[in-house]
Amino acid sequence: MNLREHTRLYVEKNNRLAALSYFGTFAVYFTSLWAAISFVSTWYVLVPAVIVHAFAAVRLYVLQHDTGHHSLFETRAQNELAGHGLSPFTFAPFEVMKQNHNLHHTNIGNLDHRETGEIHTMTLREWEAAGWWDRLIYRLYRNPFVLIPVGTLFTYFIRYRWPKNTTRFGVAGVLLHNLAIVVFLGTLYLLAGWTGIWVWLGASFLGGMIGVFLVYLQHNFEDTYWDRRPDLDPQQAAIEGSSCLDFGWFFDFCVANITLHDIHHFNARIPSYRLRRCHYALPPEMAPRRIGFVEAVRALNLKLWDEDRNRLVPFPKHSRQTAAAGA
Repeated sequence: MNLREHTRLYVEKNNRLAALSYFGTFAVYFTSLWAAISFVSTWYVLVPAVIVHAFAAVRLYVLQHDTGHHSLFETRAQNELAGHGLSPFTFAPFEVMKQNHNLHHTNIGNLDHRETGEIHTMTLREWEAAGWWDRLIYRLYRNPFVLIPVGTLFTYFIRYRWPKNTTRFGVAGVLLHNLAIVVFLGTLYLLAGWTGIWVWLGASFLGGMIGVFLVYLQHNFEDTYWDRRPDLDPQQAAIEGSSCLDFGWFFDFCVANITLHDIHHFNARIPSYRLRRCHYALPPEMAPRRIGFVEAVRALNLKLWDEDRNRLVPFPKHSRQTAAAGA
């Protein structure tokens, strides 16, 4: 049995499991938010509640991602309805984000279409040819202390109000989505005042940073895969260009198994509630390399794709231009 045949054993969708994941996550989302607001002056309740709420927000985002692939519930209509229902709480307009993510899947590992990825990556050759200003901007962009917190604020709270390709995939949907966010926050203000807004904002910011960290790791690690057509192999790009993070089963559960991103990219029809079983049922000869937490943190130091060595590398200590000038 090859990898394609193996993954097909796990594509069956189950509405009971989907509903448990969907409504169960919503229950945790709202319960933890209530607890954080109600006990805002009690730090030993507030802190755990905020952390739980942040992970619930990440999980809702992953479930919306599943509905975009029509891989959570059994029918297309059920997935579409569920995806739109998640939008006000994920801050991601469903239809446009679904279409953008499908473009990402189509162009995974393609150096000529890096604009469809979530995190921009320069090649080493582009870095060597870039001027000081472009290098400075890219250095700041790829600095984790900028990328994660600033990237979270910009992406979820600003950019997603009008995502790329909005005019192509649905202006009305984005406007209605933004209106739904206003209604949600207005309701929260009426129920809990500014305390509710600030607690929600802080927990959402934490959830966003967790999300950005995971998104970075999905395709930015040393032995990832990039190439140009016609040499690009889509199946190799899917399985080798996407990571498998080994942070433990409980972390996988908290983020709806988005950590098993290699198997997901290889076969996006697998529901999130079957991904872990699919991955760990792989024969040893087919099992992808897993990345532990320490290696994942070290991957934040990898910045450029070296086309000659076929690997992601840190910024060079000395540029080729400088070396050539001193020769």
